[in-house]
Amino acid sequence: MRSGSAEEPHEAEHHSGAPEDSGEGSRRRKPKNKKKGSFWRELPILIVTALVLTVLIQAFIARVYVIPSQSMEQTLHGCTGCNNDRVLVDKITYRFSDPEPGDVVVFRGPQPWVQNEFQAEEPTNPVAGFFQGVASLLGFGAPDEKDFVKRVIAVGGQTVECCDAQNRVLVDGKPLNEPYLYWEPGRGVGQDEFSAVTVPPGHLWVMGDNRNDSADSRVQGNGGVNGAVPVENVIGKAQFIVLPPTRWQGIDDPNPQADALGAPAWQTGVPVGFGVAAAFPTVWLGRRLVGVVSKRRASE
Repeated sequence: MRSGSAEEPHEAEHHSGAPEDSGEGSRRRKPKNKKKGSFWRELPILIVTALVLTVLIQAFIARVYVIPSQSMEQTLHGCTGCNNDRVLVDKITYRFSDPEPGDVVVFRGPQPWVQNEFQAEEPTNPVAGFFQGVASLLGFGAPDEKDFVKRVIAVGGQTVECCDAQNRVLVDGKPLNEPYLYWEPGRGVGQDEFSAVTVPPGHLWVMGDNRNDSADSRVQGNGGVNGAVPVENVIGKAQFIVLPPTRWQGIDDPNPQADALGAPAWQTGVPVGFGVAAAFPTVWLGRRLVGVVSKRRASE
């Protein structure tokens, strides 16, 4: 009797447990099927959202540009037969400030500029043209604008000319310090002289780092004020080299006028002031975080 009574609860437990296990298994499998179906239904929405965000980012925040020109060697590689650099151009910076001397900028060529560096060949096939336009919009193709990349040398109201006895460009009569200059072999190390030009307000005087192989403000529009670029034509500031991987790096933008014109004492002290001011809240925040982590560990 004891053995029978002992077995009966065991069997009952076994029989009652089986349906429960089966029910749990089925309940566990259903959400998986539901999640799988939900993913495929949401996939088109995710793709469209990603494409819209990509277009918005390219239009308003940043865009990748290819550099097929030799005018910015060796800051940017664009030589024949090499892997042309692709640079990330920041479109936000100049919404809050104006381009400054030393900045490497990408801009739309104004009307007097005739030698366009970024103009891609337009395909004769309309279908190919459509896909090229889409690729350009998404940042995978060459830009469809007549764009240039140069370095800002002088801004509106400043007078620029070349050269002094040491072959240096002058801005407001002061020689520039240009550590980024590159002298391409076979083209000499002397810059072509040009007469003084006062940059019109709201314009920039731009030149290439490969100084003897650059069609820039000195010659575009036959030089003079016609070579100046309207600030409104600036697309953005070239910040980083993103391709090829061996060239990943930021783009230097030293102000060539810094040593020549000098900065007010209060401006030179700004970085130190910000560093000191930020040190106290940073240390306080660090201590607070350490205290919170210590309390959580103690409670555990």
